[in-house]
Amino acid sequence: MTGSRTALILTGGGARAGYQVGVLKAIRELLPQPQRNPFPILCGTSAGALNAATLAVAAEDFGAGVDGLVKVWENFRAHQVYRADPAGIGISGTRWLSTLALGWLTRRAPRSLLDNAPLRRLLSESLDFSRIGRAIESGALHSISITCSGYSSGQSVSFYQGRAELEPWRRSQRVGAPTEISLDHLMASSAIPFIFPAVHLNREWFGDGSMRQVAPISPAIHLGAHKILVIGAGRLADENVRPTGSVYPSLAQIAGHALSSIFLDSMSVDLERMSRINKTLSLIPSSVRRDNGMTLRPIEVLTISPSQRLDHLAARHARALPWPVRSLLRGIGAMNPNGGALTSYLLFEPPYTKALIDLGYADTLARRGEVSRFLDLS
Repeated sequence: MTGSRTALILTGGGARAGYQVGVLKAIRELLPQPQRNPFPILCGTSAGALNAATLAVAAEDFGAGVDGLVKVWENFRAHQVYRADPAGIGISGTRWLSTLALGWLTRRAPRSLLDNAPLRRLLSESLDFSRIGRAIESGALHSISITCSGYSSGQSVSFYQGRAELEPWRRSQRVGAPTEISLDHLMASSAIPFIFPAVHLNREWFGDGSMRQVAPISPAIHLGAHKILVIGAGRLADENVRPTGSVYPSLAQIAGHALSSIFLDSMSVDLERMSRINKTLSLIPSSVRRDNGMTLRPIEVLTISPSQRLDHLAARHARALPWPVRSLLRGIGAMNPNGGALTSYLLFEPPYTKALIDLGYADTLARRGEVSRFLDLS
């Protein structure tokens, strides 16, 4: 492993994380040696945690790991992630309606809108977590972090597994905790609030890692990254035109907006902060920084994010969802064009996930030269 460590940050976004797989597919094709892992540091949050863990398990053969991700995501079905059958959806809907209408009579409130037990089974059957430790010992992997959000403490906790010299960190509402990455960490990190149930880890209940993650680039830096590739799950650039709206937003539109705020806003702010710090450091000679004990260092960051709005893409494929799920979402307006944001997080069906992979693949190859320079391939 070279002295200059490159980190890969995979953000959250439910089904939107299929876009990351398209980017990785393109990168695999650009590599002169696809077997060699170009990202010794892997940082995943929410659905990005699932992709990061898959790459970590396969770190000794990066190309095979990417091929595995492509195969899974091209054939994803909603019932592999959450119960999409009439009974499962009916039970969930009935519990929520009963709680809203007769909450004072209900002994136990529902924990989530959907039951993601199928995802737990899928991951337990496909991932051998012991391979992460072997990859670290062989040098194919330096470290991996999975970020979760503590409901009691309000802290953003990055659980990490890596080289022995790594030290835990603690900042305002941010903690780095050494551990052996397990299935529970992935389930907790991807537990979208309200939609999927929280997971109990150690002494606290944890939910989706994108919540309260005010500095999503931070784990990669603490793990020793010198360069960072960020693959987003939504457009990180500001829109130049603000559309007008005369119709009151549906419940699905409001929920989609809230989820987008959780998954996208923190990363945009952190990237701006990183750019300012890099610019400031460039004005200070390295000798001055060294003589004054400044620990900050410039870090090269490359961001790849969708060139199209994924809510619009999801709206075009929404009918691919199983009819029980469509019925549940139709009632809150998620099957309308304006409700596409919520649908984009739950649409684990081939027409949509394949479109995401194709988009990520095309976006990356369109920046072939830039990506090759960043990975020192040219």
